[in-house]
Amino acid sequence: MTGEDVRSVLITGCSSGIGYDAAHGLRARGWRVFASCRQAKDCDRLRADGFASPLIDYADTATVESGLAEVLAATGGTLDAVFNNGAFAIPAAVEDVPRDALRAIFEVNLFGYHDLTRRVIPVMRKQGHGRIVNCSSILGLVGAKWRGAYVSTKFAMEGLSDVLRIEMRGTGIEIILIEPGPITSRIRANAIPHFERWIDWQVSARAGQYASLLHRLYEAKGPDRFELPASAVTAVLVKALESKRPKARYFVTTPTWVMGFARRVLPTRALDWVISKG
Repeated sequence: MTGEDVRSVLITGCSSGIGYDAAHGLRARGWRVFASCRQAKDCDRLRADGFASPLIDYADTATVESGLAEVLAATGGTLDAVFNNGAFAIPAAVEDVPRDALRAIFEVNLFGYHDLTRRVIPVMRKQGHGRIVNCSSILGLVGAKWRGAYVSTKFAMEGLSDVLRIEMRGTGIEIILIEPGPITSRIRANAIPHFERWIDWQVSARAGQYASLLHRLYEAKGPDRFELPASAVTAVLVKALESKRPKARYFVTTPTWVMGFARRVLPTRALDWVISKG
């Protein structure tokens, strides 16, 4: 691949997990990778590893603007692809999630994605092509107990991405969703400070039911059933970015395939029963 042929991609949430693996995987395939993080210390670590690493915090509009400007200054104003990745969870019963908590999680998991996407569309429209890949989840397909706040952001992303994909027809800009299931990452550990900040579970009407969630957050160390490494997402991301005719959605992990099928064929009450059985 010559210098003129090198494709560029901006990946968010690269401090660990899916984003970190994707950055390394795409660089190995010859992509020019801009591996962004929301904290300066993580950007410094990735720069030491040879990456361009703009600081982008989805909760901070100024960093979305400045981070993208840094990328475009380096590429001469072009960008072939964006992988919107990086999100957090606030595990709790829905009735225990305060309004401000829901606002905070939407700022990162949805509004930040949307902000960056809106800013790159004019760039891609001008160059006549581009791919915007949004990292959704199995929880963008079906709900699950204790995950209402996170689920709501992913359901919203699914709808917004579907409409954007339709609206971008004929522009050369592809809108693609990746739907991971259980993937090795730090999302569980990273959820703890958000849980402790927002959820007053001791006074909840469901306080006695929180034991399983507390065990999962603070004690469970092993992988989830059917869990795959982050490289499984990278393999699918490669297809989304390099296929001549990419799919609108890519499923990752067995549970995602199963739930995607179940959502299409089962009545709602039957699907609820299946999900409640874990």
